[in-house]
Formats: sequence, structure tokens, C-alpha cells
Amino acid sequence: MEMLIVIVIAIAVAAGAYLAGSRSNKKDSTSIVRQAEELASKVIDDARREAETITKEAELKAKDAALEAKTGHEREMSEKKKDLQNLEKRLQQKEENLDKKVSLFDQKELDILKKEQVLTQKEQALSLRDEELKKATDVQRAKLETISGMSASEAKKELMDAMEDEAKHDAAKLIKVIEEEARETADKKAKEIISLAVQRYAGEYVAEKTVSVVPLPSDEMKGRIIGREGRNIRALEAATGIDLIIDDTPEAVILSGFNPVRREVARLSLEKLISDGRIHPGRIEEVVAKSTEEVDQTIKEAGEQAAFDLGVHGIHPEVLKLIGRLKYRTSYTQNVYQHSLEVAFLCGIMAAELGINVKQAKRAGLLHDLGKAVDHEVEGSHAVIGAELARKYGESPKIVHAIMAHHEDEKPSTVLAVLVQAADALSGARPGARREMMETYVKRLEDLERIATSFGGVTNSFAIQAGREIRVMVSSDQITDEQSVIMARDIAKKIEAEMTYPGQIKVNVIRETRAVEYAR
Repeated sequence: MEMLIVIVIAIAVAAGAYLAGSRSNKKDSTSIVRQAEELASKVIDDARREAETITKEAELKAKDAALEAKTGHEREMSEKKKDLQNLEKRLQQKEENLDKKVSLFDQKELDILKKEQVLTQKEQALSLRDEELKKATDVQRAKLETISGMSASEAKKELMDAMEDEAKHDAAKLIKVIEEEARETADKKAKEIISLAVQRYAGEYVAEKTVSVVPLPSDEMKGRIIGREGRNIRALEAATGIDLIIDDTPEAVILSGFNPVRREVARLSLEKLISDGRIHPGRIEEVVAKSTEEVDQTIKEAGEQAAFDLGVHGIHPEVLKLIGRLKYRTSYTQNVYQHSLEVAFLCGIMAAELGINVKQAKRAGLLHDLGKAVDHEVEGSHAVIGAELARKYGESPKIVHAIMAHHEDEKPSTVLAVLVQAADALSGARPGARREMMETYVKRLEDLERIATSFGGVTNSFAIQAGREIRVMVSSDQITDEQSVIMARDIAKKIEAEMTYPGQIKVNVIRETRAVEYAR
């Protein structure tokens, strides 16, 4: 292509030269044509040489490209050949492994078949041996029955009877050992229980609950109370069932006994005998009988008065007597009669607020501690005893359940039972209701405030309601509302873990934010 371009240029140059020569002198035309031809010939030669060079270069490039393509193809084919060879090797290995596994499975199958044959033979042999043993056993049993003169069932029964007798004998020996151990440890256990009870209650409480003191006009009266060879004091103790303690206490006689009604009878009788001056066995029996009647009348009137004050009617006369007996019973130095009246009033107030039967609530509150009138005479919890007495004298099942459940002897299942339980706790927790050592009381309040202030973010704490509530003031900058809820729970748990207290303690965490601005 380039060569043609060169030829065309040469021709154009020649033509131009020719045209130029035609215009010039004819003399020079021949010379110009010759030069043009030489120039054209030279251009054509150069163009031919350049074309040959380009052609050779193109051929070389084409050969190089073909060689490179051939080399790449051969390399690719070599790699594919290697991959195919590797794949072929792997397939061959897998095939060999499969052949080995098949042969192994075949061998195992043969072994299993052999074992099955052996087991079948052994099973047949065992079956034959079992039959032989059964026959031999039947023969031996027949021989034994012939020798012993008993059948198999009779021998079995005799063996079982012998084993039962032996078991009973062993059980009797074990029971005897347990009883002996219990007898040995009973005294120790009783002393432990008494010591724990004495440790928990102050001495003055025990004295108030178990003794009465009768003042004497003079110490000479002690001798007259004792009588000749102690006949008067023996007669008085026999008639009342109360111990008289005449010791070095000046101008006083101590009456000791766990039955508060008998102790009251003995106190009244002794006061009458002292004021009358005639003290001898016959007079003692007469005065004790009269005092008993007076105390019984007082008990009856107290029970009737309680029912009248509360507006509760239709209570069985025996139940009224038991309520009256509570007048002479104390619990933690709190008079149980007054406590029952207080619980009844509280139950009535709460029932009125809740819109339930007020009279029924008062009735349950009045009778809730009925068992305390006789719990020193009957075994068991006073709640259970009171419930049984209420059921015996015709009280409704709701009243019986409320009495039974007020100390969790039975799970409360009615609103009335929960009311009685709450009123009982309120009456016992009321400040001043139950006596407590001043040091113990103050120490409990200090411990409550110490536990509350031990938490971070607490600015102040106050134990109020006789230690029944702790108010904790927290900083609103450090404690959020959510954290205050968690803090209340944590403080309650710490109080439960570190302190011993009756009833329950309310933990009240207060978080307050105040914004103050002045108008000018």
C-alpha cells in the first residue's frame, strides 16, 4: 500500500515536472524529464526496499506470535495433562480403597456368620442343659418333698414366715436402740430448748408471765400461812395447784405457776385469807372455792363484755369463757385479751375500707388467739388449737380458716385470713404494745440506720415507727429512679441477713429533685 502511494507521488512529480517544462523553454524540457524519471525510479526503488523490509518485519512478527501461541497452548495442554494424570491417580487410589473395604466387609460378614453359627449351637446346647436341669430339679424337689413331708408352697411359706419373724426381731431391736438414744438425748435437748428460750426473753418477762406477788402486812404472816408443820401451805397448794414461795423476800409471798387462771385464784384466796386472819385447811378450801367462783364469773363477764363492745353476737358461751380467760394471759408482756380486742377493731376498720363483712372480720379478729387460753393444757400450736375449738363450737369455716392461718400453720386463702394476719402483726408491732429492753431497742434502730447509710448515694436515713420502717434519703444526682428501686431491695436483703427482729421492716427509699428560683 505504501509502495503504491510512493509510485503515485513519483508520477505526480513527473507530471508536474512535465507541465513545468512545457511552459519553460523546450531546451530544458529533456533535461527536466530525465531528472524526473531518475527521481521517480529512485523513489520507486526506495519504496520497494521499504516495502520488502516491512513485509519481512510483518512475517517475523507473525512467526513470533504463532510461536508464542503455540508455546502457550503446549504449556496449557501440559498442565491439563498433569491434572488429568493426578485425577486418574486419585480415582485409582479410591478404587483400591473401595476394593479393600469391600473385601474387609466380606471378611466381617463371614466372621459374623461363623459367630451366629457358634451362638446357635451354644443356644441349642443351653436349651438341652436347661431341660436336663429342670428335670433334675423336679426330681430333687420330689425327693425333698418326700423327705420333708412338705410341698414346695408349704416350704416357701415357712421360709417367708421365718424371714418375717427375723425382720420383726431386727426392727424391734432397732426401735429399742432408737428409744434408748432418744431417752439419753431427751434431757440434753430439753435443756437446750429451755436455755434458748430463756436467752431470747428477758428474765422480767418470765417473771411477769409465771409468778404473782402477794404483799403481806408483816413477816409474821408468813408463819401463819405456812401453818403447823406446813399444813396450811400444803392445803393451799393442793386446792389451787399453785406453788407458794415463802423466802427471804420481806413482806411478800410469791405465787408460781404456768396456769394464769389458777394463779389468779390463788392470789385472790391468799389476799382474802390474809385480810380475814383465819388461816386453816378448812377455811382455805372454802375461800379457794369462793375465789374460783369469782374468777369464773369475772372471766364470763370479760368474754361477754368483749362480744358486746365489738357488736359480735351468737358466740357459744364456752367460747366466751375462753375469751375471758385471755385476760389473765400475756404474750411478750402484752395482754392477750386487750390484744384480741385490738386485732378485732383493726380487722373491722380494714374490712370496712375493703367493703367486706365487718362483723365477720371482727369476729375472726377476736377469736384468732383463742388457743392461747388452753395452749398450756393442750399440745400443739395455739393457732391450730384455736381453730379446733372454733370448729368444735360451731364457728363458720371462714372463721376457722382465718384462725388457723394467722401464723402460717395453713396458707391463707381468703381475704379475711389475710386481714387477721395483718391486724395481728399491726397490734404486736404497735409501739409500746410489747416490752423490749431499751438497750436492744436503741441498738436495733442504730443498726438499721447504719445499714442504710452504708450504701453509696445515701445522704441520710431515719429509723421510724419503733424500728418498723426505715426512710432512706438518696441524692438525685447519683441515684436514678431505677437504681432507687434496686437499692430498696438490696437494703432489705442486707437487713434480713444481718439483723434479727420480730415482724417486718419497711424500707422506703426517697429520691427527690428540687428546683429553686427567685422572682425579683
